[in-house]
Amino acid sequence: MGKEKLFKGGEFIIAEALPEEVFTPEDFSKDQRLVAQSAEEFSQKELIPQREALENLNVELVKSLLKKAGELGFLGADMAEAYGGSELDKVSSMLIGEKLCSGVAGFMAAYGVQTGIGSLPIVLFGTPEQKKKYLPKLASAEIVAAYALTEPGHGSDALSAETKAVLSDDGKHYILNGQKQFITNAGFADLFVTYAQVDETKFTSFIVERKWDGVSVDEEEKKMGMHGSSTRAVIYQNVKVPVENVLGDVGRGHIVALNTLNVGRFKIAPMVVGAAKAIFSEAVKYAKGRVQFGRPICEFGLIKHKIAEMAIKIYVTESMSYRTAALLDMALEGIDPTKPEAGQKTGEAIRKYALECSVAKIYGTEMLDYVVDECVQIFGGYGYIKDYPAEAAYRDSRINRIWEGTNEINRMLIVDMLMRAALKGELPLLDVIRKTMEELLTFRPEMGEEEALLDSEKKMVSMAKKIGLLAAGAATQKYMEKLAGQQEIVALIADIIIEVFAMESALLRTLKKAHKEGEDKSRIQIAATRVYINDAFEKVDWYAKQIFAAVSEGEELRTQLMALKRLAKATPINSIALRREIADTVIPVARYHLTKN
Repeated sequence: MGKEKLFKGGEFIIAEALPEEVFTPEDFSKDQRLVAQSAEEFSQKELIPQREALENLNVELVKSLLKKAGELGFLGADMAEAYGGSELDKVSSMLIGEKLCSGVAGFMAAYGVQTGIGSLPIVLFGTPEQKKKYLPKLASAEIVAAYALTEPGHGSDALSAETKAVLSDDGKHYILNGQKQFITNAGFADLFVTYAQVDETKFTSFIVERKWDGVSVDEEEKKMGMHGSSTRAVIYQNVKVPVENVLGDVGRGHIVALNTLNVGRFKIAPMVVGAAKAIFSEAVKYAKGRVQFGRPICEFGLIKHKIAEMAIKIYVTESMSYRTAALLDMALEGIDPTKPEAGQKTGEAIRKYALECSVAKIYGTEMLDYVVDECVQIFGGYGYIKDYPAEAAYRDSRINRIWEGTNEINRMLIVDMLMRAALKGELPLLDVIRKTMEELLTFRPEMGEEEALLDSEKKMVSMAKKIGLLAAGAATQKYMEKLAGQQEIVALIADIIIEVFAMESALLRTLKKAHKEGEDKSRIQIAATRVYINDAFEKVDWYAKQIFAAVSEGEELRTQLMALKRLAKATPINSIALRREIADTVIPVARYHLTKN
């Protein structure tokens, strides 16, 4: 790491960051690049040649590939060396996730659970004995993990689980009864991290082994996408779970579940970046080879627009995700993973960045949906045919907005976490909102000529933060503690927060690169950043208008809209020319590569 600053979770909304204070993909160390190279080689040699074989569920092949990934240390990236892991930093762990998730859905789902929600609860909250027993086998894929939280009647409302656990008379076992639904890896998992109510009300986490009496699975679900993954219901009938297999404390299962999901959400970001880069490359290759009206379709303006827009969104997602990974690394520094209190400390550190994890999950999954949709469009009729890569990518992408907490739930969480941080005094949010409202009385925007590099865009990011604070302030003033019940308004506030983090992450990354390598070598990143921020700024303005219209009327609304007009003042740029320049850079190489040749 360089001179990056450990910002507090959510602090980006109220603080101005300098380029040198954030980590970017251009800052990868030599070791991190070697990890990425090794993972990419594995993907090219072992996964991509098996894409067709993994299009439908092939258990033996998935397990053998997991074992090969385990031998190379890819499954134990987040585990301590003492427990058989490779104990890498979060940036390296994320790079592995990106490189191994290049659109081979059958492997991607199994790998994602094995290294994420399937093993992380034990990594974070397991006792030293639990870690010694299970982690080395998970790191080597000797055993495969699954995460069994969702129930037939409880998806987003997971903490209201109906599965029950009753302590046996001799106090040695919990007797587990219930059913879990939509469990990835269930068809071949050896271990389930699961949840049940002890004494009706104490939501508790357990480690359950497949071989125990009473554990069974239902038939494979017939799914829209991810056909190469196993998804089944898991049934517990009088399963005797030893008391030493309680994970965390009885009645504290929500701590295990929520912290695991925070990291799980974060780990989705690199996976969707990897999948987006892979399918983007397929789309560009196809556009170069498909001739219509006497020339390749990649030469047409509307196809160039699509190619550029896909590249821009991948760039922004990558910028946000690795920025967050570095924050997690800094927050986790100094925690000894072998100490009993490591899990609690790790959980606390990760919880502080739960907002950024939700932002990355929402933005990344919606970015991938956009990319696969445009990929189908570029392929035209062939995009709808199973023999072409666009069709499967389109179907496989759709689940990402649902698992690890739906994007709607995550939008609610973003605002909830922000308000909690404000009320706990972790962020001086309310003071900043008050100050912004006072400043507005004398505020005169300077959106004139650009003086320094990306000066206008810097001002837009700053104004977007002010707009977000004013809109959130107006909504809070109107509804106070009942704001959570106004979900449409909360989602709009979340959308502003997401765009602010996206805009700023791209801006700081591009400025850092330009300062280091010069403007000429950063021309395409500069173009991508300008297009993105100018477009996103208009969205922020629109979101704020919806919020003000929902919370105010009459004179108060007119005053708010006048203030918004002053803050949202911007001169349009020639985004058509900039998008063409971006497209003309990536089309020759037919892959995601934003460097001018």
